[in-house]
Parts: sequence; structure tokens; C-alpha cells
Amino acid sequence: MDGLAPVHAEPNYVRNVPNPVIYDTTGRGMRFRMIARILKTDGSITSGSNGLSVGNASEAVIIVSIATSFNGPDKDPGPEGKDEKRIVSDVLEKAVLLSYDDLKSRHINDFSSLFNRVSLTINDSESPDLPIYRRLINYRDSVADPALEALYFQFGRYLLISSSRKGGIPANLQGIWNPHIRPPWSSNYTTNINAEMNYWPAEVTNLTETHEPLLDFIGKLPRTGEITARTFYNCRGWCCSHNSDLWAMTNPVGNFGNGDPVWANWSMAGPWYCLHLYDHFAFTLDTAWLRDYAWPLMKGAARFCIDFLVSDPEGYLVTAPSTSPENKFRLQDGYTGSTLYGGTSDLALIRGLFNKILNISEIVQADNEFVSEVKTALEKMYPYQTGSKGNLQEWYHDWEDSDPQHRHMSHLIGLHPDNQISPLTTPDLANAVRRSLEIRGDGGTGWSKAWKINMWARLLDGNHAYRMLRTHLNYVDPSPETQYSGGGTYPNLFDAHPPFQIDGNFGGTAGIAEMLLQSHLGEIQLLPALPDAWQSGKITGLRARGGYTVDQEWNNGMLKKAVIYPDYDSEAKVRYLGKTIQVKLKAGEKMIITRNRFE
Repeated sequence: MDGLAPVHAEPNYVRNVPNPVIYDTTGRGMRFRMIARILKTDGSITSGSNGLSVGNASEAVIIVSIATSFNGPDKDPGPEGKDEKRIVSDVLEKAVLLSYDDLKSRHINDFSSLFNRVSLTINDSESPDLPIYRRLINYRDSVADPALEALYFQFGRYLLISSSRKGGIPANLQGIWNPHIRPPWSSNYTTNINAEMNYWPAEVTNLTETHEPLLDFIGKLPRTGEITARTFYNCRGWCCSHNSDLWAMTNPVGNFGNGDPVWANWSMAGPWYCLHLYDHFAFTLDTAWLRDYAWPLMKGAARFCIDFLVSDPEGYLVTAPSTSPENKFRLQDGYTGSTLYGGTSDLALIRGLFNKILNISEIVQADNEFVSEVKTALEKMYPYQTGSKGNLQEWYHDWEDSDPQHRHMSHLIGLHPDNQISPLTTPDLANAVRRSLEIRGDGGTGWSKAWKINMWARLLDGNHAYRMLRTHLNYVDPSPETQYSGGGTYPNLFDAHPPFQIDGNFGGTAGIAEMLLQSHLGEIQLLPALPDAWQSGKITGLRARGGYTVDQEWNNGMLKKAVIYPDYDSEAKVRYLGKTIQVKLKAGEKMIITRNRFE
């Protein structure tokens, strides 16, 4: 089967367009080819205009090979595309030399080498002999099912392994599970939370290889991002806006001025993506990769931020124009708007990037002039503000939200996924974040609820994080009438944004990991947000920043033991029950730590 992808498809939310899907048969557009071959059958094979048919058979082994002409984001997949016909034939001819058992064994070995790194058991529970949809319905009706929670955690890892592998492209809004020509939000990379959330579980759940497609993709953004920074903002460096896609688009979206600034005019994806670059280094300590690959990207993003900052009336540095992704403010006179200066989310992202730049400047031997420029800008940035309700202000001024329970919580980035705010280091700001979350409420879309699991875990409130997990797993019937209900989980465990978005799955998996292990403050925090509902359990294989693998076992709600496997000779700070200990670790040797070490 040979086919051609459209050269243009209007987003599914654009109505009444005469030709929403456009093909070009003059040589432009992405081609694809699929070959199916029946290798073995005890029946009869016939072929015709409708394809191959197998009759009177008890078995048929069918091998399928598929390839496209995609040749990277900077090449036209038509005239500059790869030879999909040769690729698909080469793969097929190699595969047919192997037996079904060989192919199956290779697949199992490949998959299990990643998946089996982490195991999770909660309350020694076993899965009941019920279909998933029935278990979800029972769970909604308050029936305890710890095995379902553990399964959901592992399901997110399964999805990431299956949709994000070395040499491929990052998982998009639907991962790889999109059946539509005009999918929801075009199966793009929504860069103000969703694309990043897809990769929150990658490092901590021991799947660093699955992070590579996103890390590689970030490296492709400056090619257009430098043009966007220069032509739209007269800034050095590179930037990326609210959406990107297979072609590494960076310019503002919104159909050339017709988009609402609440989503169309946001340019802070660069600093957010740089958190992923830094985190990959923090987990792996790969200094060569940091110096040669990540550092130039982070430096370019920081240069854009330095140039984009301007002085406010008090002399602080702020962004202008600024938005808080997809949210609006309301003034006392009733005016609602989305643009301002000095939005908290902008400043949190920039502050986070600048902090990381200073943290690694000696490792990469950065030039002193650039480091001094970053340090000066960081010291002059507008600080976090606490509002009259005790909340962390989202806006420069203490304005009301147009929607107090809005799904986005971008002003709280400093708590999660970054590490600027914590109950352990900045208790006053952490209390302000807590108040903001209380005002936002426990509702929201699927990914929004997943983010709240992570945030409550970062606040060390395991019971509230668990409450969010339960609402996140609320059963949603996939019938059309329920497509736009708030959040939850479909019978196949896909995230009900709704409609389906895979980020909620990944965010949920990351949230469970965050409840059981944290390492963002330069120490290994054991069972930091363990809920009362999880009285006993065991998790093996989670990763901590600094190059550690950590196993934990607990009983009666208390740590029984932890085992730390270091990648390098090191000295680590380990925290549990509000106390910390220092342990010297030797690469290749495990360290067993029991609860009595903290008593």
C-alpha cells in the first residue's frame, strides 16, 4: 500500500472550511509505504484488488513493514524525503529471515530490558479477576484497588516505552495513538505544559533512553527559533512559542494575528525545555553531553531571556508583553484580559533557567562575561509576591482570576517541575503555593489533575496527592455524550482530557513516583509523600538525581529499608522523617539503609 499524507490539515476545531484537508500530487508531501507478507499458514492464500485473503486456516503469521519519507524537520519529505520503498523492503527482507519465535523473543527482550527496571507493589494486593472497566467503575464507587493504582503507574511507563524510542520523534499529544486526519489540537506539541509533561516520568522511572527523542528535538528548535527571536522580538538567542510540531516550528501561533493572546502570544517554551536538558544531566551526570550538547542550547535560551527582560516602574526586570498560559485576569471594573507585564510563570521559568546556568557554569567552563550577565539579571528580577488571599500571585499585581479554578497552574512552576519552592527550603512561598492550589480546587482536565498529584506530592502532602490520584482515575465512559466531561480515565486506561490526551497518563505515572521518591533538592527523600492508604509496599528501580537507583520497602506506613545503588563514588544526603543522614557510596556497591538510621 502506497500513500500520501496531506500537505495541510486544518485543526479539528476550525469549522466551516471548504477544503480542510489538502493533498498535493506534484511531488510535495510525506509519502508512506506498507508491505504485508503472509509467512506461514495452513490455509489457502488468494490475492485480488482488495488485497490478500486467507481461507480455511487455523493460523497465519503475517509480517508488516511500514516506512515514511520523513527526513527530519528541515527537509521537504517530498523531493528531499527518504526512500520509503527501499526502507520498507530492507526491513521486511531482514525480518523474514527470522522465525515468529525469534521475532517475538527479540521484541520481549527489547521491551522488558526497559520495562522490568521498575516494579511496584502496594499493600501486597493482587489484581481481581475483573476487566479494567469494571475495576475503574468499582474504584469510582470507593472500592479500594491498590493493584489498579500500581497498574496505572506501569501503564504510563508502557506508553512511554512504546511511543518514544531512540532515533524517533517525541510523543505528541496523543503519543502515537491517533486515528484521525484532523486530530485534537493537530497532534502537535503544546509546549506550555503538555509536551513537557509527557516526559516527566522518563528519568525518575528509569527510562532515560525514552527521553532522547525530546532532547534531540530541542536541539532542532534553534534553527527556526533564532529567526523567531530576532524577527519577532529583536532578541539574541532562540525561543519557541505555544506550539511546535514535527517541523520544529517556533513562531507564535494564531493564524497571523487572529489568535487570542491568551494562548497565541507566549514565548517561554525555551526555558521550560531547558529544564529537561538540565534534569537529564542531573540524573545521569553526563558532563560531556552537558558541555557539548545541552550547554549551547541553554545558553541560547538564556540569551533570549536576557534580551526579552525589561525594567518595571520599580527597576525590577520583568517580561513584557507577558501572559499566564491560557488564563485571564479580571480587574475591579470588570475588564478581563490576558496580556500584562511581569507574569509569574514567565519569571519562574526564566529564574529557573538562570539558576541552572549558574549551577553548571563551572562544569562547562562558561565564559565569565556571559555568567556575569546572567547573575546580574537574576539579582534584578521581580520577586515572587503573595496576594491578599495568602496565595502566590499569578499576575504582577494582585488581580483576580477570570476563572479561579482554571486548569493551568503555570505560576506554580517554581514548585513543580522546578525546585525553587519547597516546604523544606522556602516554607512561606510553599504555603502560598498551597493556598493557590486550594483556590484552584481539585477539578480540571486530565493533565491538570495529574499536575496536581505532582504538586501536592512536592508539598509533602501524600493524602491530598492520593485524593487527586483517585479523581484522576475516575471512570469516564467513551461514548460521545461524555467526551467533554472533566478529566478521568477511559476503560482502556487512556487519559480522558477529554478528548484523549496522553499527557495525563504520563503525568499520573510521574506523580506516583513523586509520592514515593524525590531528589530535586540535592538530597534523596525517601517516601516523601506516602499516603495513609498505602500502608505497605515495595518499589524497586526508581532513579534519583546524582546517578542513583533506589529501592524502598515499607510496612505500617513506615520505611522498612531502602537500598541505594550509586553509579559513581559519591557522598549522598538522604532524608526521611524530617531527618537527614550522610552516606558515603562506592560505585557498584549497594548501600542498605533501615528506618532506625533516622530515629
